[in-house]
Amino acid sequence: MAANPKAGNTKSRILDATAELFMRYGYTGTGLKQIVADANAPFGSLYHHFPGGKEELGVEVIHRSGAMYLELVSGVIDAAPDLLSGVRDCFAGAAEVLRATDYADACPIETVALEVASTNEPLREATAQVFESWIDGAFARFRAADIDEPTARELSITLIALLEGAFVLCRASRTTEALEAAGNTAAIVVEAALRGRAT
Repeated sequence: MAANPKAGNTKSRILDATAELFMRYGYTGTGLKQIVADANAPFGSLYHHFPGGKEELGVEVIHRSGAMYLELVSGVIDAAPDLLSGVRDCFAGAAEVLRATDYADACPIETVALEVASTNEPLREATAQVFESWIDGAFARFRAADIDEPTARELSITLIALLEGAFVLCRASRTTEALEAAGNTAAIVVEAALRGRAT
């Protein structure tokens, strides 16, 4: 039996619309009717693709968005002439996106994590797994630059914490000052780690 080509498109539209809505309104602020309306999908298709309802959809959106952001940031770092420039480019790029979207398009993972960490264990676990995957991605690049394992792990956590914390401050203040400051701090600690490598 041939697969229905529209089925995948409908599911993708639902996932895309949900990710966009989570980014702007969070998990609790996003309703199922709003999701299917934005996805141009029949209401029944949501439960067809996500029998567990909004929670199952939320978990999949978190993992999918997390993988997309990891690929995006990894691409920015890898395209830079060196690791330090790549780190600077990540913060500068994030600031540019916030300005271009009037501070609406921040990180959907952080937005959901802030809401559900104490109230929804499946979603908390999903956000934790995504953050860990990002830390692993940064760790691999720091290790490739010959930074020792403990320092590479600490730098990776610091980088994600600076970026995510800056997103919150920028959205609240509606300026990119926090991202600029966080980017400068990230560059300083990365540069120090690179200078401190064993030769």
